[in-house]
Amino acid sequence: VGASEPALRLLLTILAGYPLALIHRNFVYEKPAKLQHLYFILTGFVLGFMNYGLEMFHSVFAVVFSYLTLVIFRGTSTCVAITFIFNMAYLLIGYYYSGTNDYDINWTMPQCVLVLRLIGLAFDLYDGNQPEADLSASNKEVALRVRPTILEYGAHMFFPASFLIGPQFPMKRYQDFVASEFGDGPDCIIPGLKRLLLGILYLIIFQGFGMFVTDDLILSDEFGGMSFFKRCLLIGIWGRVALYKYISCWLLTEGACIMFGLTYNGKDSEGNAKWDGLANVNIWKLECATEFNHYIQSFNTNTNHWVAQYIYKRLKFLGNRFLSQASALIFLAIWHGFHSGYYVCFFFEFMVMFMEKDIHGILDKNPHVKNFFSSPIMTTLVYIALRLYTFVFMGWCMIPFVLLSFGNYMRAYYMLNYMGAIFFLPWPIV
Repeated sequence: VGASEPALRLLLTILAGYPLALIHRNFVYEKPAKLQHLYFILTGFVLGFMNYGLEMFHSVFAVVFSYLTLVIFRGTSTCVAITFIFNMAYLLIGYYYSGTNDYDINWTMPQCVLVLRLIGLAFDLYDGNQPEADLSASNKEVALRVRPTILEYGAHMFFPASFLIGPQFPMKRYQDFVASEFGDGPDCIIPGLKRLLLGILYLIIFQGFGMFVTDDLILSDEFGGMSFFKRCLLIGIWGRVALYKYISCWLLTEGACIMFGLTYNGKDSEGNAKWDGLANVNIWKLECATEFNHYIQSFNTNTNHWVAQYIYKRLKFLGNRFLSQASALIFLAIWHGFHSGYYVCFFFEFMVMFMEKDIHGILDKNPHVKNFFSSPIMTTLVYIALRLYTFVFMGWCMIPFVLLSFGNYMRAYYMLNYMGAIFFLPWPIV
């Protein structure tokens, strides 16, 4: 079906999280914490080694170095700065020496997940050493008053169901999980299997449609010769298929995390346990999006939450929301790598959100416009228009993120008559 060997190996090791979760539930859960830590370290390392061999020791080195930083500098700003600079620099050097012109599945993939976890833990320990009155409500929930033990720390970093591609979760959640504060074991098996089946469904859709709506197609002369409407429709389908690659993997890893019991999120109004604490995608909101903010709220939500908590909110001293947002997006682009496509993609995200927030403000302040669009017919027409708008332009915004190199994404933009640039870039002048 056209899958590469590294991609197939990664998929198999993601699926291995399910039997590992069952083994943990039946033989390790509620056992002494040290035994659980060792189980997670060993299984996570083995899964990484199966994918990347000896290159796994890049991750081991980063984990050991960062822990020594925590020991020597404790929960200070110096500790945060060294952890941040070292891990970002190590990741970027890895990108430089191991990257190609394509999307790479190599040791830098788990490393980029690990970088956020290491930096986040340093911030949490720093927050734990600050007066509680100075912390926000979200920071209070994850702040660490005591440095984790080396085993606890290693198990958090190499947790087998999240080490390879995420999701992100704080040390505090891991500590509560190991302490058996997340409900009874059997309750999470069925929810985990449901997420597994949904992930397999999206994987089948991605692999099936991906064989026909390919990157080569949208770069071909055949694509350029199609009618403009057909090109818009195809770029929307192509962009949605590109999203499904990530969505399928996140659903599979989330299902494994659910089966471990890590995703416990309290109980609903009927007293049933909720297992959505690490949900990385909101399928319903994403599939029904009528504005780009819906995509942001429903896609890669754990990483978005991490960036909001550890980058965006900590730039409050800049005194400007747009500067903080731009800085957070620049961080995300750098975190992804050196390909210019990442920077163009996040630039367009900034411009799209800038325009949508302005338009929301204009509509909210103009009751005549709101009344005009409030009739059933106009509401239906607007809904259809917004569904088409998000569907087509999400494909446009995904072009540089997927094609990466300047020559490729500029050719695709040319094939689409630069419609996104014409639509979004003039808005600040307007």
